[in-house]
Amino acid sequence: MDSEEAAALVDELESVSSELQAVEIQLQELLERQQELIQRKRLLNKKIQRLSEDSGPGTSAGGGDSAENWQKEDFLWSQKIRDALCNSFQLRSFRSLQLETINATMAGRDVFLIMPTGGGKSLCYQLPAVCSDGFTLVICPLVSLMEDQLMVLDRLGVSATSLNASSSKEHVKWVHGEMTNKNSRLKLLYVTPEKIAKSKLFMSRLEKAYQAGLLARVAVDEVHCCSQWGHDFRPDYKTLGILKRQFPNSPLIGLTATATTHVLKDAQKILCVPKPLTFTASFNRPNLFYEVRLKPSSSQDFIADIVKLINSRYRGQSGIIYCFSQKDSEHVTMSLQKLGIRAGTYHANMEPRDKTKVHTKWTANEIQIVVATVAFGMGIDKPDVRFVIHHSMSKSMENYYQESGRAGRDDARADCILYYGFGDIFRISSMVVMENVGQKKLYEMVGYCQSPDRCRRVLIAQHFDEVWDSAKCNKMCDNCNSEGGWEKADITPYCRDIVKILEQANQMDEKLTPLKLMDAWVGKGVAKLRVPGVRPPQLPRPEIERIIAHLLLQQFLREDFSFTAYATISYIKRGPKVDLLRSDKYAICLPMRSGGAGAGADKVKSPQQSTSQSLAPKVSVTTSKNSGRKRPKAEKVSVAKKSKVTNDDSIVID
Repeated sequence: MDSEEAAALVDELESVSSELQAVEIQLQELLERQQELIQRKRLLNKKIQRLSEDSGPGTSAGGGDSAENWQKEDFLWSQKIRDALCNSFQLRSFRSLQLETINATMAGRDVFLIMPTGGGKSLCYQLPAVCSDGFTLVICPLVSLMEDQLMVLDRLGVSATSLNASSSKEHVKWVHGEMTNKNSRLKLLYVTPEKIAKSKLFMSRLEKAYQAGLLARVAVDEVHCCSQWGHDFRPDYKTLGILKRQFPNSPLIGLTATATTHVLKDAQKILCVPKPLTFTASFNRPNLFYEVRLKPSSSQDFIADIVKLINSRYRGQSGIIYCFSQKDSEHVTMSLQKLGIRAGTYHANMEPRDKTKVHTKWTANEIQIVVATVAFGMGIDKPDVRFVIHHSMSKSMENYYQESGRAGRDDARADCILYYGFGDIFRISSMVVMENVGQKKLYEMVGYCQSPDRCRRVLIAQHFDEVWDSAKCNKMCDNCNSEGGWEKADITPYCRDIVKILEQANQMDEKLTPLKLMDAWVGKGVAKLRVPGVRPPQLPRPEIERIIAHLLLQQFLREDFSFTAYATISYIKRGPKVDLLRSDKYAICLPMRSGGAGAGADKVKSPQQSTSQSLAPKVSVTTSKNSGRKRPKAEKVSVAKKSKVTNDDSIVID
């Protein structure tokens, strides 16, 4: 065998090996997709079965009870409940699933309630507390949540109080006395989970109250915090199972706006409530308009864009701006104040009295906007919030749904505007990398921002295992309200160029941050990172960023982290699916506006005549007349024809 023949055989062997590896990856993808579809099929069958059994607005589980069985108003306590609704809470009617939940807990049943932010969860334990002997113990994760509810209850004349780290000795002594006083008027006692986990004295008082028949029920608010798979996991929530073990005859009610099926089952196990009644309301908030805007590159332009919105669309209207860090919240607040906008900062490191002052002023409309971190969070219940702006995207869909849901609690139209920036991916990723499923949840949020062709409501509903029809959106999201169609455009040549740059950097033992990778691709930065044959793409920077983000989501690229004493640095590496690009029959596609460069990009308008910037690439779409397989011409991206579309927006061309 001569050397040329041997070399040819070696080349062929390498080619076959590469193709085998690509096939193995595709098989693994198909097996994973099969499991996803099987799980989805089971979920849909369960929902169909429950709907046929219940024929009510909610779903219920445990004991064969249906939601409609608890809708009646002929229980022994019904008149008392109706009187308290009108006289104590100044309401005339119940919202969806409130009456069912109240009746079930009054009957002594353990209940789990999943209801959207602003749906009226707190009434489901506050009203029964007023109508029951003794007091209801409410477990809350945040002091701000307690303060907000206590302010409302105080105005309504309902006797309620809290115990937390800042409580005086005199107040603690008074509360302990009221807990075992049969003549006490105290109806609601709010505590943090840490009080249950770490205070033996408090637990002994609870034991005495229970023995005296004064512990009417336990309400665990934001129950998703129990599960390590939840977005707000709190270790001390895992100790709350002791309540049901020690006080088995006191019914428990768990409440949340954001729990997937997996998280809910985990929480029920942790709280020692194996078969509760479970009521689930729809996640859809029809009065909220969801919009994603491209974050301006400069801080000055960004503030100018926000100020323009506030002074035009939201003049004199109440709102919240959520920031990723305390530093961001302080900077944005100062910038707004300099421009004459009444704004206040709220974050975890502020003194309690300062946080309360900002919260109170905002509630009284003395300031227009609270610029806050997530510390200004669960339970904020101001009904007339007309807008919630996210200065940076949330770290998970659960967080975003809950934070944005603080808008429009009066059921009037309100806007939820999220500013999406490429750099935020890596800023947040470096913060959540050590969390159990932190990066997975972050990428789900990025996927929401990177989907310009799908209804925002459908994306939210699917995340929470809800079957939802996009036709019901009524153009109340930027994508459904946008004019123009979308096509799948082939970006594979760009992807192969990126991989070549990463391979060369790896050979040189160079680590590439996302910024260095982009610079090398567009022909900037150090010369040694430029790859012969890789031409700089003639694309605007947002589209370059969008391509890289898409490759991350689809695992053609991956993040690798370097940990120092001062920072966590994100680098870009080849991902597990990268070998699929070795095949000429494999293509990666992105949704793109049909009709050429940026067609329709300036036609997106909110119900308030928004001028939001489209996240869609404005790259020209071309088609070849000579072949069934489309390929890019120069720097143009082509739409692939005769293709099999996979579940991850990739295409295998026939």
